[in-house]
Amino acid sequence: MKKEFKIGSRTIGNNSPCFCVAEMSGNHLKDYNRAVEIIHAAKEAGADAIKLQTYTADSLSIDCDNEYFQIHGGLWDGMTEYKLYQEASTPWEWQPKLKEVAEGLGLECFSSPFDFASVDFMTQLNMPAYKIASYEINDIPLIRKVAKLHKPVIFATGVAHAEDIERALQVCREEGNEEIMLLKCVSAYPTPYEEINLNMIPTLAKTYDCLVGLSDHSMGSVVPVGAVPLGVKMVEKHLTLRRADGGPDGAFSMEPEEFKEMVDHIRILEKALGQAKYELTEKQEKERSGSRSLFVVKDIKAGEKITPENVRSIRPNAGLHTMYYEEVLGKTAVCDIAMGTPLSWELIR
Repeated sequence: MKKEFKIGSRTIGNNSPCFCVAEMSGNHLKDYNRAVEIIHAAKEAGADAIKLQTYTADSLSIDCDNEYFQIHGGLWDGMTEYKLYQEASTPWEWQPKLKEVAEGLGLECFSSPFDFASVDFMTQLNMPAYKIASYEINDIPLIRKVAKLHKPVIFATGVAHAEDIERALQVCREEGNEEIMLLKCVSAYPTPYEEINLNMIPTLAKTYDCLVGLSDHSMGSVVPVGAVPLGVKMVEKHLTLRRADGGPDGAFSMEPEEFKEMVDHIRILEKALGQAKYELTEKQEKERSGSRSLFVVKDIKAGEKITPENVRSIRPNAGLHTMYYEEVLGKTAVCDIAMGTPLSWELIR
């Protein structure tokens, strides 16, 4: 799989900044103006992209309330799947306008398709990438249709077995699409920290030889920030204006101030991580002048011996290297040497 590709104008790769994505999901609460406000909040918080979801309740389920379609436990306890998707879906007629708003602010805008019609719709909008949600990673016909578009495909792996991932990647390879990213993800809302298993991130990258990101549903920013040193090149978090506003995803979404703090900390950490090679920076080389060397610490007369009393290892680093200390002891001064003089070979014999 490719280790570098573009989503819109952004380069995604091992040598590029982490791609920070604000997932709107159902946090618009069926209010177009609120959706626009979330996009503006994402921009101000430092996001690189806003992500939508392109589906209807009918493309995900059927309007049936028998036991198979009831949701038990969690945030959506007591709802049917159909009712949940009705409440959370983003009206399709908004999406061209929302994409235009996002791009006008310099954000990328892409979405998750859930059936053939939504793929066709996203294609018409020329969306720069396609995210396959966790529960669709076993929808081979959908994956094949997306892979054929030769745009980046981002797979959430929240409910995937290893064979699901391998099968999805094989379909992409068959269609000649190697612009793939896997997202470490846990499909629990919110996700308990002990279930996240960030240490799986390097394993995913090594096992499937591809770029890896994180789709995080835990509370706060510790998990996404902590994933950056492990190699994630994309972080996705749900964004709302205020959790207190409610909505199907509100309880585990970030508020704008929290999203900004997360992005700021990721950018700081990226600077701090630097490169995996041992060499001093220009500033560190200058600071090295403050390290130790051999200095004359007591006036020495010509012909006098060098002893531990008149030569010591002290700061700064202007005299002979300290490794020569044993060698210079017992040598003779060739001239008078004042206290505070850096010791050099020219002064002794």
